Amino acid sequence: MPEATDPRWWRWLALALAIVVLDQWTKSLVLSAFRPGETLPVLPVLSLVLAFNTGAAFSFLAGASGWQRWFFVAVAAIAAVVITRLLRKGGRASYLAGLSLILGGAIGNVWDRVTLGKVVDFVLVHYGEWYFPAFNVADSAITVGAGLLVIESLVHRDDRPAPARDHTTGS
Repeated sequence: MPEATDPRWWRWLALALAIVVLDQWTKSLVLSAFRPGETLPVLPVLSLVLAFNTGAAFSFLAGASGWQRWFFVAVAAIAAVVITRLLRKGGRASYLAGLSLILGGAIGNVWDRVTLGKVVDFVLVHYGEWYFPAFNVADSAITVGAGLLVIESLVHRDDRPAPARDHTTGS
C-alpha cells in the first residue's frame, strides 16, 4: 500500500529553497567584499568575517586529508532524500518547518562543498577573548530546524500511540 502524501508538501520545499537562496546570496556578498580572515566589527559581540571550513560543525574533521568533502556531500544527499520523504508524509507545521530548515541548510552547505570544496562562514560571535566558531545562514537554519524538532518531540510527546503490550506475558 503506497504511503499517503500531503498534497501541500511542496510548500515546505519552497521554504527549503528560500533558505538555500538566502544562504548563497549572503555568502556571495561576503565573498565579494572580504578577503579570507578579514573581519568587520558590527556590534561589540558580533563581527562579519570571511572564513572557510572543510569540516563539519565546529570544524569537525577539517584537518582530514580531503576525503571528508565527499563524505559530507554523501551524508547531506542521503539526508535530503530522507527529509523530502518525511515532508511528503505531512505532519504538524512546526515539525515540517523544522525539516524544511534542516533541508535548506544542508543543501546550502553541500552546494559550497561541491562548488568550492569548503563551506563559507561569515558570522562571528565573540565576547572579550572568547570566540564562537564562525557560521552562516545554512548553519543557523539547521540549528533552528533541529531546535524545532526537539521542541516538537517534547511538546507532543503524549500524542504518540503507546507501544503495544503483550498481555500474555504480563509485559
